[in-house]
Amino acid sequence: MESPKADSRILLRENVASKKIYLITKRLIDIVGALSGLILILPVFLIISSLYLFGDNKGPVFFKQKRIGKNKKEFYIYKFRSMIVNAEEKLKSDDELYKKYIANNYKLEQHEDPRVTKLGRFLRSTSLDELPQLINVLLGSMSLVGPRPVVKQELIEYKSQTTEFLSVKPGVTGYWQVSGRSEVMYPERVDLELYYVHNQSLVFDLKIMVKTISMVLLRKGAY
Repeated sequence: MESPKADSRILLRENVASKKIYLITKRLIDIVGALSGLILILPVFLIISSLYLFGDNKGPVFFKQKRIGKNKKEFYIYKFRSMIVNAEEKLKSDDELYKKYIANNYKLEQHEDPRVTKLGRFLRSTSLDELPQLINVLLGSMSLVGPRPVVKQELIEYKSQTTEFLSVKPGVTGYWQVSGRSEVMYPERVDLELYYVHNQSLVFDLKIMVKTISMVLLRKGAY
């Protein structure tokens, strides 16, 4: 008869093996999904890119920003640029607006944000600005599904649970996004992100990806 200690060791080995299979399968899905997605949306990429030749959109097609990834590793996240050039300087030049931005969970309503262009508002409301993150997925800094990657300042919101939060790869979509996205503020957002960390599985990932489609079509929480 196996002892309780032996049983626990067997269970631990099974859990470790199961986790490895999950991570390997998840990475394969990421590669196939991101590569297929980039090929399929290539015409959309080209059309959007051409719009940066005109009006107040003139400038770089892509916006990149440092985010904190798995195990506190920093990486550049890629998006279609939805703001004017030198957007951060523009925001920080207005002390009151910058304080409001920080107090409002690092967000501003689109009508009061001087950084966002007309094209940018459209890209954000349709979530098209997120498409270049498929490049991040191919590079391995992000996954298709996971917690939303945060800027360094936001880690303060996770307090003692920061290491837990950063124990998995961030995702293009995730449980927070399909639960309301920008409509769900801190500290509720922390609970949602950690719920995913504790309950991640291929089935959960699939449910999130399916729900993401309806959220994007209905434009819920996107700004």
